Amino acid sequence: MFFRKKKAKPAAEAAPAAPAGETGAPGAPAAGGGPASTQFLTGDQRTDRGTVQVLLDTIAKVSEVQDLDTLLVDIVDRSVELTGAERGILMMRGKDGGLKVRVARANKAPKGTNTRTLEGDLRFSTTISSRVGEDGQAVRATVHSESEALELGRSVYDLKLRAVMCVPLNAASREDGATDTRPSGVLYVDSRAATRQFSQRDLGLFAALAQHISIAVGNAVKAKMEHDMDLAKVIQSDLMPQIPKDIEGYDLHGWYRPAERAGGDFFDFLKVKGDGIGVAIGDATGHGIGPALITTSAQAGLRSYMKILEDRAAVVTHLNQDLCERVEDGRFLTMFLSVLSPDGRVESVNAGHEPPVIWRKADDSIEVLARGGPALGMMEDIPYELQPEVRLNPGDVLVIFTDGVTEMRDPEDLDRMFGDEGLHASLRAAASAGLSAEEIALKVVEDAMSLSRGEQEDDVTFVVVRKL
Repeated sequence: MFFRKKKAKPAAEAAPAAPAGETGAPGAPAAGGGPASTQFLTGDQRTDRGTVQVLLDTIAKVSEVQDLDTLLVDIVDRSVELTGAERGILMMRGKDGGLKVRVARANKAPKGTNTRTLEGDLRFSTTISSRVGEDGQAVRATVHSESEALELGRSVYDLKLRAVMCVPLNAASREDGATDTRPSGVLYVDSRAATRQFSQRDLGLFAALAQHISIAVGNAVKAKMEHDMDLAKVIQSDLMPQIPKDIEGYDLHGWYRPAERAGGDFFDFLKVKGDGIGVAIGDATGHGIGPALITTSAQAGLRSYMKILEDRAAVVTHLNQDLCERVEDGRFLTMFLSVLSPDGRVESVNAGHEPPVIWRKADDSIEVLARGGPALGMMEDIPYELQPEVRLNPGDVLVIFTDGVTEMRDPEDLDRMFGDEGLHASLRAAASAGLSAEEIALKVVEDAMSLSRGEQEDDVTFVVVRKL
């Protein structure tokens, strides 16, 4: 027990405070259960009607806000107003699993400032907020003595806090999409005024508000993610290259379709220092906005390096160093970079990517290129090297692809994949028929999609280089 129980008051008075600081103390409403949404009712129709109207008005105003940052500030301001507290703090669970202060607001601007936002060294009862964040039980605490304050934490004692309430936000409002079963955040209010003691009714009203706030935050988070995905899609679309039609000695085509609106694949045709044209393809782990940002960054860096460096291995080495500094652990990007010379010579560097294949017109054979070094973003100090040079003869076809093609599978027989055999057979049939680079790309993709009934689990990217 943190606090001594007071003698029971007459029924007409407010219910006594639950033992302060006790998570799940008797009478303390649970975050997601029925009591939290009804214990603010008194049985008096006039009082309850006014209370419900205040709650509904607050919920309506909060729900009207679409911008996430604006919404969080509005939530804290209305929580302070509704509870009569001096301060309100909203904490959200970060990627590391801990609760981080997202918004802190006062009921009025502190002296010397013109804003209610609290910044700097913010002190509050981390004991209560941490407990609510772990077990999801709403808590209120009323301080009656210095010893009781010290039991709640040094900050409570130093700040002379007299009343504290904290309620959980449910997992629907998580910003990172994780499946952690703990609350996604907490709403905390406190007061130093001796006359302000939060009652069980206050806690019930505050917890009921938090349930609806969680829904509003969840909707705003979803809207923000949708906006970010749309923005990433636009950026990726802008970076997708125009297919060059006037490259001496070559017929080129690229095909791309993400599994989601924004994907982790890319292909590019690059201007190079020296003769020829660069052809690159990349595949970041996963799909969605995170991998899309990695590929966008890599593509921009690649374009810059290719214009100033003739050493293709140095280009990939520098790009790898850049990505190692930027990407999170567990993220990486496979990439194949090649430079086509007008006479058919192909210089290449493979960074952990699927080995490209060449169909040889002379004997209708399939040649698989070497694998090369590790993926980008995994080891910072590794130098990349050129692959053994190959030459494309007239009629030969080079195909560069991501594993989204070969991993297409029959949804009715998951063990049946398109695989390397399907790719080789489809390429051989299309290339031997004398089809153009675009027609070859479409034929192979069509065969893969036919097997998968149009379903795809990963981004699909396919580049065809046909020697004229």
